[in-house]
Amino acid sequence: MYIHVGEDILVRSRDIIAILDKESVNSSKYIEEFLECQNDSVVNLAKGSFKSVVITSKKVYFSPLASGTLKKRTQYSVTHDY
Repeated sequence: MYIHVGEDILVRSRDIIAILDKESVNSSKYIEEFLECQNDSVVNLAKGSFKSVVITSKKVYFSPLASGTLKKRTQYSVTHDY
């Protein structure tokens, strides 16, 4: 199943490693370091400020959608995936 993470981007649900909210990203120096190391694979989907970060096995997406919304979408896909 695929999850819409913003703009026209769909991500395979099994490729998602983590969904982080903006507050978690801004308050953790470890996450900030991780994002700096992943600079080449970061895709900013938010036209303004982002609301969440979706980490996949290949890319990191700055999403305009709230982490709660994305969580609900992943739970829906897991129950309907099989």
